[in-house]
Amino acid sequence: MIVAALSLLAVAGGCFVARLVMGPTLADRVIALDGLVITLVSAIALDAARTGSPLFLDGMVVIALVGFVGTSAAARFIEERGG
Repeated sequence: MIVAALSLLAVAGGCFVARLVMGPTLADRVIALDGLVITLVSAIALDAARTGSPLFLDGMVVIALVGFVGTSAAARFIEERGG
């Protein structure tokens, strides 16, 4: 079951990368990058559940926090820029 979830996350990651490359606006690219970060964090959590090892859980929290701060900064930039 976890292997199926990881494969679906891989498909979602591919879709986010496609939106990141093709996105016509900066907001589309920021949302795609945020979705890619969420997909990465989810894949790390699934791998930790599969192996039973909490080794990468600290890294998962750090990645999630950096993604949140980056998305917030980009949203503020887009808002001030007017687009």
